[in-house]
Amino acid sequence: MKEITITTQFKVFESIQELPNDIQDLMTQAVEVRKNAYAPYSKFRVGVAIFLDNGKIVLGSNQENAAYPSGLCAERVAIFYAGAVYPEAKILKMAITAASDTNQTTTPIPPCGSCRQSIAEYEIKQDTPIEIYFMGEIGAIYKSDSLKNLLPFMFDKKFL
Repeated sequence: MKEITITTQFKVFESIQELPNDIQDLMTQAVEVRKNAYAPYSKFRVGVAIFLDNGKIVLGSNQENAAYPSGLCAERVAIFYAGAVYPEAKILKMAITAASDTNQTTTPIPPCGSCRQSIAEYEIKQDTPIEIYFMGEIGAIYKSDSLKNLLPFMFDKKFL
């Protein structure tokens, strides 16, 4: 038997004000679009702002449906929109924020497993890491330099 150790590294910013100016703006847009979430079932609202290499910013919020799992997470709403409208653009940075209607979220909320897989697809396709910043409603923001920190054993096209 052999063991392997995998380590990941994140930067932690204590508040939005501590972020670089461009990321402050991106996160502020994510907070604003979070308000557009359609979350009558989970009462959990997520907003995402994506910065593309063409200078465009794409926004997304989660959209639920009574027929679970027909809804879509904010990250995938934004990624798929970016892929449809700007197919040649690379995703450089992503800001994610989540808030509950029932209690205050003070812990950084990372993308779910399905969203991690979708982000991985684009990171591999574009052969460029995607910086991911994520937070709750308030409090610290975590920064990952690549999706590989969140999903070290990525499943991709090379396995097919």
